[in-house]
Amino acid sequence: MKVTTNARSYVRWLIIAMIAVATVINYIDRNALAVMWPQISQDVGATKEDYALLVTIFMLFYAAGQFVFGRVFDIIGTRLGFALSIVVWSISIALHSVTHSILSFAIVRAMLGISEAGAWPGAVKANAEWFPARERALAQGVFNAGASIGAIVSAPLIAVLFLWLGWRGTFILIGAIGFVWLLPWLIIYRAGPDKHPWVSAAERALILDAPAEAPATPRAEYLPTVRQLLGHRQTWGILASRFFLDPIWWLFVSWLPIYLADTFGFDIKQIGIFAWVPYVGAMIGSLGGGWLSGRLIGAGWSVDRARKWVITLGGAIMVPALIGAVVATDPVWAVLTIACVLFGFQIAIGNIQTLPGDIFHGKSVGSVAGLGGMAAVAGTLITTWLVPAMTRESYAPIFILVAALVPASLLALWLITGRVEKLDGPVESR
Repeated sequence: MKVTTNARSYVRWLIIAMIAVATVINYIDRNALAVMWPQISQDVGATKEDYALLVTIFMLFYAAGQFVFGRVFDIIGTRLGFALSIVVWSISIALHSVTHSILSFAIVRAMLGISEAGAWPGAVKANAEWFPARERALAQGVFNAGASIGAIVSAPLIAVLFLWLGWRGTFILIGAIGFVWLLPWLIIYRAGPDKHPWVSAAERALILDAPAEAPATPRAEYLPTVRQLLGHRQTWGILASRFFLDPIWWLFVSWLPIYLADTFGFDIKQIGIFAWVPYVGAMIGSLGGGWLSGRLIGAGWSVDRARKWVITLGGAIMVPALIGAVVATDPVWAVLTIACVLFGFQIAIGNIQTLPGDIFHGKSVGSVAGLGGMAAVAGTLITTWLVPAMTRESYAPIFILVAALVPASLLALWLITGRVEKLDGPVESR
């Protein structure tokens, strides 16, 4: 397949669509344990504290995977980086089928965590390589929508598969899905945008010569080491904003099925009916937040102004929605308020995740995204450890705690990050 040099191709959107599908698979795999935990815990004799331990192990290795795969993607490229990540995580989730104890679950959750982490720095890197600034947040929104769709379909899908195959058979089947994705990925992602045979001259010019980013005169890219990256306030602003904000998402990803079981006495079938609803809000927020910042940039706003104000809008939605979740007394009201929380979260996080590509050049983006992911996991681990102690009577205390994290994230964005613009040397730009 080749396109004429005069035709406008859309390979960049095909690439991000494939990454979004990988993210759907990613979330089906990671959410399976939470959805089936009521039965698994009975079969292996586990407690809520054991579940918190497994979440902690997953997140620790997920943090390591963010950094490791951030560097791997910068070294071997997006095509092979994604292939490696999804092969290892598909094998890892399938191995859940042979576990018999918390120790064996801990081993496979560690494998899953380190390999699934690759999707995030990989997506940010692909976004920076394939999209100009005005499209970047929307592309990130498409990717993040994949996470939301995965969360939407995982609860009912896993519940149906569980009723059909049991939890061991379910783990085997979902482990096979990643290998189905791999072949079309290797066919479609043949090269980067500068050499891909399907990319037209018009699309290549859009990607590589975006007027908003093109320098007046050609100059070498600034490619800092990890130590040099940590010398920039922009890096620390990204890390701090994710440290405070990401625990909100992970609270619901890891604990929503358990929350529904503890608070409303739900069984696995009822969890499957209700647990997908909040992620519809997340999907809409992913696409809407990306569209909005792109629209503002197209209307003449600077990248700096558009990103920061859209992120702030997301924060302004999250706080009252979390307070609404605190006072929720029935499951319908609870899942609807949580949907609003995740709507605001995805508006904000999609734009935060574009910042590495907005500020740094291509061969550094994966590393910055990986560092940001590590910071996100560090914040998430703290809330994970607090959940069992803070939810003995109700989940209100943990909801209030994460609501307080939102303004902290916004302060980090506005006060630490500085101006969002490309860095072209070791001396900070503002």
